Amino acid sequence: MLITRRMKNPKPDHRPEIMAIYAELERRPLPRQCEMRTGCCHFRLAGHTPLLTKGEALYAAQSVRASGRKALKPHPDGACPLLGRDGRCTIYAHRPFGCRTHFCAEAGGMYPRKHVADLIQRLEALDERLGGDGSRPLEGAISAVLAEK
Repeated sequence: MLITRRMKNPKPDHRPEIMAIYAELERRPLPRQCEMRTGCCHFRLAGHTPLLTKGEALYAAQSVRASGRKALKPHPDGACPLLGRDGRCTIYAHRPFGCRTHFCAEAGGMYPRKHVADLIQRLEALDERLGGDGSRPLEGAISAVLAEK
């Protein structure tokens, strides 16, 4: 006898939409000179922390879990908790939109909003479909997803 469980209002799969948004962003490159500069990853010093929607947090958490981690450990100097010991992003392929749009002044500054407004709207629409409550700071957003069962 096969018993199936029906989930009430199952959440949509976030991955295809997040991957499509990030791919579209890659097709719209603006001149940047990042070259693994990590100044923007030192949130306390930079004065900026990326904000993530629910879909972005789910996508980033997927990469965190794949590395065997179950939680984020705060960086002692206020840097991004996703920086590895080698100073590189441990989830680079799954990095959030804010990291992809370079709010780092040294790398060329933030993408103009008009250049990415439609992509931000898509992230917000996905957030709503996933039952998110808007963008949240990186560490809290990913930690909340990691804590979900």
